Amino acid sequence: MTEQLKKKLNDSAVLRWSVLALVAFTMLCGYFLTDVMSPLKPMLEKELLWDSLDYGFFTSAYGWFNVFLLMLIFGGIILDKMGVRFTGMGACLLMVFGCGLKYYAISTTFPEGAMLFGFKTQVTLAALGYAIFGVGVEIAGITVSKIIVKWFKGKEMALAMGLEMATARIGTTLAMVMTVPLADFFGYTDEGGAFHTNIPAPILFCLIMLCVGTIAFFIYTFYDKKLDASLDAEGLEPEEPFRMKDIVYIITNKGFWLIALLCVLFYSAVFPFIKYAADLMVQKYSVDPKLAGTIPGLLPIGAIVLTPLFGSLYDRIGKGATLMVIGSVMLIFVHTMFALPILNVWWFATIIMIILGFAFSLVPSAMWPSVPKIIPEKQLGTAYALIFWVQNWGLMGVPLLIGWVLNSYCKGPVVDGAQTYDYTLPMSIFALFGILALIVALMLKAENRKKGYGLEEANIQK
Repeated sequence: MTEQLKKKLNDSAVLRWSVLALVAFTMLCGYFLTDVMSPLKPMLEKELLWDSLDYGFFTSAYGWFNVFLLMLIFGGIILDKMGVRFTGMGACLLMVFGCGLKYYAISTTFPEGAMLFGFKTQVTLAALGYAIFGVGVEIAGITVSKIIVKWFKGKEMALAMGLEMATARIGTTLAMVMTVPLADFFGYTDEGGAFHTNIPAPILFCLIMLCVGTIAFFIYTFYDKKLDASLDAEGLEPEEPFRMKDIVYIITNKGFWLIALLCVLFYSAVFPFIKYAADLMVQKYSVDPKLAGTIPGLLPIGAIVLTPLFGSLYDRIGKGATLMVIGSVMLIFVHTMFALPILNVWWFATIIMIILGFAFSLVPSAMWPSVPKIIPEKQLGTAYALIFWVQNWGLMGVPLLIGWVLNSYCKGPVVDGAQTYDYTLPMSIFALFGILALIVALMLKAENRKKGYGLEEANIQK
């Protein structure tokens, strides 16, 4: 009996993996909404009369508040001060509210010519909702990262992070594959016999999913409270107190900045690419718009399978810095292939997308579990928040950059009422991000040798 009392709650494998399932499901719901508009870009231009600059402006909104109002950094400090339960529930409510505003904007018909802040009123309100949602989903992301460290430190941490990321990628896959069929299913035919897709329908579906995800996180909070009680019973402090001076330690740590730079460069070549990938399939590879999301949907499917595999590999044999270098090389290859005017056929695009899935799995599966090796646990919430803040500069700026480049330099003829684009220049920009990511990954590997962070060592303590 005494032995049982000494056992911490997270020593139970069943409980560890159960709480992971709850918080990972919450993130799945968040990532569903994050990418739900991507396959709809051609329909937004046709049905709602958006252009590529409108779409780029809307997509960039994801990072507005996180970057300029420092909401992510405040979120990280709140996380370290108030704990995962308070911060996580607040993040979930922000996601639901932001999604609700986005649904209102897309489902409402505004007067023709109505403008707000220099853009169409509908575009601006949808962007505002997306910006609020962006604060919620990013703070949820850092909260879940800290939850995994709390429950899995010294155990299968990289595998747990890999499985959480894989589950979140299911949300991205659902967005790429289900969005157009949902919009078509709830569409209607007007009096003139023209069919109109129901663009708001998939967003409403996301809103319902986010409400369910919020309930899942609420259930998790009860397990978290019990874990804190079990740590208290053992005489351990559940989490060391955070002090403001800890921020100075984080921002003066070279290893931290290398991880943060790798994160923003790598994700700037992946997530903004996903926003335009369905349109790329239509424009360059002549894929039917109704099926255009299916090929980019392979990207997260690959990550679903491979991220836990590479995470488990890192847990058992290490080589985290090496995995990041290999993933960056693959990223360069993929975007170079998309940029070159060769083999403009669907099967070639499919092969390249699968290779990108490997890169998309390699780097995150090694990058996120490496942060606790560089930063002490009491500072992790703020460290993850700062990394996500740096990342959000890319998530905000790159989609807007690509939208502006497409609108300014890449327009082709109008075919059947739809604008065509040449994606060579945007893909070259993504390849450049890959080259910069490789340089930073090599610098991180050198810094690891110098400082002995243990990035090449296994995570599981034997």
